[in-house]
Amino acid sequence: MIKKLHEPLLVVEDSNEDFRILQRLMQRMSVQNPIHRCTNGDEVLEFLSQQGNDVYSKDEDPPNSKVALRPSVILLDLNLPGIDGRDILDRLKQDNSFKGIPIVVFTTSSNPKDIELCYQKGANGYLVKPMDAQELKKTIQAFVDYWLEANTPPVLD
Repeated sequence: MIKKLHEPLLVVEDSNEDFRILQRLMQRMSVQNPIHRCTNGDEVLEFLSQQGNDVYSKDEDPPNSKVALRPSVILLDLNLPGIDGRDILDRLKQDNSFKGIPIVVFTTSSNPKDIELCYQKGANGYLVKPMDAQELKKTIQAFVDYWLEANTPPVLD
């Protein structure tokens, strides 16, 4: 299977520890896709609208075009400071420019109301963060296998 190495992934995660674990697991899985991180909803909106360069890491060059900025998938935590994941999901799925980007919710919440709400707002997937390290690895592997390798996203304008 040909890996989609150059398609960026946007991880929206406010916890440094959770993000480091996610990065470490993806490195062990040999994920080569560029991973961008936003820690809150405001950063997501800035990142996607290219209005701020401070969301990029120090060793990362700002993209030159909107196409380069557009993530192939967004992995979204729900409980964020400021504009939370539920509001970001709602805003992005209401916006014609961004509604085609798949959004997979990745949260500790297994509350059926959150799951139902996220799918009603247009989430493309919902993953509950397991507390067990082996289960977390399996969940991340399933995400990588499907969203970064098997899935074919629509061609966006």
